[in-house]
Amino acid sequence: MEVRELAKGIYWVGIRDWNRRLFDGLIPLPYGTTYNAYLVQGKDATALIDSTNPGFEGELRSNIEEILPIKDIDYLVMNHAEPDHANAIPFLLENAPEAKLVLTQQGAKIAGALYHPQADRVMTVKEGDVLDLGGKRLRFIEAPFLHWPETMFTYAEEDKMLFPCDFTGAHTAAGDFAREIPDYEWIAKKYFGEIMMPFAKNGRNAIEKIDKLEIEMICPSHGPMHDDPKWILGLYRNWTAGRTVRKVVVAYISMWGSTEALVKSATSAMLSEGIDVRVYNLAESDVASLAGDLVDADGIVLGAPTVLGQLHPLGLYAAAVVKAFKPPARFGVLLSSYGWGGGAAKQATEILGQTKIQLIGALDINGRPSDADLQKAAELGKLMAGNVKERPEA
Repeated sequence: MEVRELAKGIYWVGIRDWNRRLFDGLIPLPYGTTYNAYLVQGKDATALIDSTNPGFEGELRSNIEEILPIKDIDYLVMNHAEPDHANAIPFLLENAPEAKLVLTQQGAKIAGALYHPQADRVMTVKEGDVLDLGGKRLRFIEAPFLHWPETMFTYAEEDKMLFPCDFTGAHTAAGDFAREIPDYEWIAKKYFGEIMMPFAKNGRNAIEKIDKLEIEMICPSHGPMHDDPKWILGLYRNWTAGRTVRKVVVAYISMWGSTEALVKSATSAMLSEGIDVRVYNLAESDVASLAGDLVDADGIVLGAPTVLGQLHPLGLYAAAVVKAFKPPARFGVLLSSYGWGGGAAKQATEILGQTKIQLIGALDINGRPSDADLQKAAELGKLMAGNVKERPEA
């Protein structure tokens, strides 16, 4: 099986899932993903940090047993309770009968609901607690809502390695280290947009904590590891700070071409002003790429017609994504059309009104757009460009 020694006594024993193509019933995985688990072997005890997704328990066991018998594991560290990292907890506790499950107080509640460990097998830890394995000390750092409330990071003090579970991760089964993957930054950016962008403030708090540590390697629980931690943390500083660029994301759906014509007019106007524009036809686009571009876009244009008195379902989906993912965009424009009755514009305005995005203009037309309508759409595009060009002080 595939095992990697990352440092003396520390091993990657995780799983590469090349075949998975969807995550959370929402996120496409064109490159598969990994379920990373790490075995830390001290002189006196051994800990397994995280486990694996349902269905891979046997493969995880085989990987572990390249190093030592599974029954000899003393501690199972649960950084995060989501099943892709923790589903093997019952299997591991059964096969390592002396092992303790190490988690936060909040983690104990969630693990109790999901995995039902016996109370005498659970060991709760808090910020700053240390587990001494004999020459290898694991320090625990609480990192709530990255991206569940119970999340913690584990830091191997002597080896200067950080295990932050989903934080700094990516969905790809390729490579051992991020530097081996040419398009890694885009893969990581999409992952951040999908998973971490709604919790940007929590991400900033976590970075402040780990800035106090000397880190030589970051080992997340999805995707490759980072032997150049400054690079990935630099990206995360920008992304969690909500630093935007002169970019506008256009997300639209059109039934008979009217909304699309308005979108094209606005897009052409923005491009003529030198703005970076990323256009997503919602009938064909994936949410991961949309989320990735939302990470640093300063403006959003939503285009969607009315269907039966309300937003087209894909327009409603896009509006819901924007509301849920909380991108840092400052400005919004709405483009819509209707046949025998409107309603989409009102509904979209209500949804976007619950975000921090300033709606600077809206256009809702009846029927096919006239030349005057297309000109109004172009003017909204130029208005968006003008606002995006006025960059705030960094």
